[in-house]
Amino acid sequence: MLKHSLFFTLFLLLQGCSPSDQGGQSAESLVASNEFQMKDTRNYPFTIVKEGSNFTVMEHESKIILFDIFATWCQPCRAEAAHLASLQKKFPAQLLVIGVSIEDGIPNAQLEQFKKEHGADYVILNSDQNRALYRAIASAINVGQQFPIPLMVMYKNGQYVTHYMGMVAEEMIESDIKLALEGK
Repeated sequence: MLKHSLFFTLFLLLQGCSPSDQGGQSAESLVASNEFQMKDTRNYPFTIVKEGSNFTVMEHESKIILFDIFATWCQPCRAEAAHLASLQKKFPAQLLVIGVSIEDGIPNAQLEQFKKEHGADYVILNSDQNRALYRAIASAINVGQQFPIPLMVMYKNGQYVTHYMGMVAEEMIESDIKLALEGK
């Protein structure tokens, strides 16, 4: 019995991966990307980089980033849109609100209509990487993949600040923005 166990263990140890076992894929392609190439509804490009549990929007590193994960059919998401636009207007140089729709294959025209009807005067991403981005954000803050929307997540200098699930009063978010600006 010991002889068979030793042989089996030795057999398993010698069965490591070889370059031919990769199925033609490099090691880099087997690892999930930490860079998201996104476009908004007007085709403006955004590069979002994930480092650990933090997210940075390239060319906007000095701003507070507020990701709003939403759906156009969600009533609380519709109601909060004007409040997020209000915050964007109050802090134009310090804040970047970025909407990330959970809806796959939604046309830009439909999102632009949502923006018009609900006063969502801020960036809304519409890319084939939306799902990967919002899942990465949800995983980073440990809310799982079946989270309630709207889900808003705030970062400053690429570092996590706070998040909100469900509809939240504009004043509460504004207070957190002011605290983040003060470095608290």
